[in-house]
This record gives sequence, structure tokens and C-alpha cells, in this order.
Amino acid sequence: MSGNTAIDYRNPGAIRKMGIDALTKELGPVGMVYFIQQYDRGEGDYTAERENLLAEVTPESLLIELEAMRKHEQQSI
Repeated sequence: MSGNTAIDYRNPGAIRKMGIDALTKELGPVGMVYFIQQYDRGEGDYTAERENLLAEVTPESLLIELEAMRKHEQQSI
């Protein structure tokens, strides 16, 4: 916004747009996206999801899977 245009700081949409515009002007579009990603909280419960996904993973199961992958890779050569 330029000139004598009044800024309504109580309008979240207007503030968000001004912020994105300012970031884009200073950082470029790609830099703006990287900056915004630093503050993206995401959604869900990462800890619970990770525990659920890895519930049955043990060091032993990882070794077995790695050995199977190596055997498969050697057979493909």
C-alpha cells in the first residue's frame, strides 16, 4: 500500500496480504515460501503418528529388511 491509504490493522486478511507482499518483494516468491514454511505448524500429532507407524519396528526388523533389500539388489545385477 502506498500514499495516504489507511491500513486497517484489525483486518487479519489485509495484514496477511501485506505481509506476503512485503516478503515476496524482499525475498522473491521462492524465498517467501521458504520463510512461511518455517512457521507452518502443520496439523495432527506427529509424535503419536510416529509411534503408531514405528510400533513394530525394532533394530532386528530393520536389519532383516536391509538384508532382504541387499539380496534383492544383488539378484537384480
